[in-house]
Amino acid sequence: MTERKVEMSEGWPSGAMGSGKTRWVALYVLCVGMLMIVLDATVVNVALPSIQVDLGFTQAGLAWVVNAYLIAFGGLLLLAGRLGDLISRRGMFLAGLGVFTAASLLCGVAQSQELLVVARFVQGAGGAMTSAVILGMIVTMFPEPREQAKAIGVFAFVASAGGAVGLLVGGVLTQSISWHWIFFVNVPIGIATAVLAGRLIERDGGIGFGDGADVPGAVLITGSLMLGVYTIVNPAAEYGWGAGRTLALGVLSLVLLAAFLAREATAKSPLIPLRIFRSRNVAGANLIQVLSVAGMFGMFFLGALYLQRILDYDALQTGLAFLPVTILMGTLSFRYTDRLVMRFGARTLVLGGLALFMGGLALFTRAPVGGDYVVHILPVMVLLGIGAGLCFPALMTLAMSGATASDAGLASGLINTTAQVGGALGLAVLATLSASRSDRLIGDGESTAAALTSGYHLAFGIGAVLVCVAIAIAMTVLQSERQTEVEVQAEAEPVDCEAA
Repeated sequence: MTERKVEMSEGWPSGAMGSGKTRWVALYVLCVGMLMIVLDATVVNVALPSIQVDLGFTQAGLAWVVNAYLIAFGGLLLLAGRLGDLISRRGMFLAGLGVFTAASLLCGVAQSQELLVVARFVQGAGGAMTSAVILGMIVTMFPEPREQAKAIGVFAFVASAGGAVGLLVGGVLTQSISWHWIFFVNVPIGIATAVLAGRLIERDGGIGFGDGADVPGAVLITGSLMLGVYTIVNPAAEYGWGAGRTLALGVLSLVLLAAFLAREATAKSPLIPLRIFRSRNVAGANLIQVLSVAGMFGMFFLGALYLQRILDYDALQTGLAFLPVTILMGTLSFRYTDRLVMRFGARTLVLGGLALFMGGLALFTRAPVGGDYVVHILPVMVLLGIGAGLCFPALMTLAMSGATASDAGLASGLINTTAQVGGALGLAVLATLSASRSDRLIGDGESTAAALTSGYHLAFGIGAVLVCVAIAIAMTVLQSERQTEVEVQAEAEPVDCEAA
């Protein structure tokens, strides 16, 4: 354990760890910044009808209020995480807060469609800069395993439950004031977070660019991710996965990704060293993240539609319906997950959490047209809340356990990137398949309510299958933290001897 602690703190000034109290206050400040970013990914959803009426969006144009944010956010996360390693994670976090806060103000005052969409794109870029480095900062601030598990649990709760909180906050602000305030509320929070972070988090210089900046690699990976997310959220959702435009853009995105990997394998100073993927936990955790978040995002979106369209819930009632997920995740993440990780291991918790999560999605496929909240919805929320509360903190612990101090920002950006890509992919695939089944059943003479419910059932069932695949990967790929420590130390020994 001692050797692991030394490695995690390597390259960081002793003050970066800070005193016990200061570190925990700094953690909460970082998590407030993360919550603000995560909320903005979902808080807009319940305000979209009001935005459409006020600014005269068409249905297709309205989708860009969400898509512009997702493209910038998902496309820049990996680059922002690595630049944080190279330049300064603290600097990247503060710069991202500034960009996000300014863009939020522009979104709030927007009186035209064009300004709102552009501001949302800039907001997504600021969100990527801010969130990409947070997990990397946390694992260096808390090198001791027990404290690190608890700190990651707090972060995972904010990152995972923020989507459910966003539905509630969006409903309250939109119904009580106006949609403008879902953006205005970010301004004072962003300023306060930046001031506190500037005082509590020590400066760090980063590891530098070595032989120079890998500009071609940066262009290739950013272009690939942005184009990939665009393909998922626009042509795939609008024209279908088999459409010529969707396939052409998807292939181009993969070509850019292949070119990036070839570049990184030969570059003297790669933007993203491919050695990070040698860790089974880093590779496995990110694959699991894609699959599990795909199921979770699809559940949030389509579950909200089920409550509104089938059970006639309004925006506020929908947010309250998801509240048990937030409460259970928060209780586990803040009080119990760290202890459970230390006792049973992160891999065990990932498996148990995924099993509960899969059970919740499978149970949601049984919700009828005339469903009752206590009988048909609450048990689902309980299973999902407990499953996510156990799984996601442990998953992040494993994803970061294979990263060295110099790669912590990259690993942090990578796990956030796979979450966003998984969410966009899950939402596009599940929503498209759900809509296709509903349209077919309506054409066959089924009632609208029955057809929509059947479409939602299909989506929840596919989500459960995705989580089942994630369980298989967890069982075959993930290693315990003890095995990872042995591998990290074995890799570090030749370097230590050579340095000596």
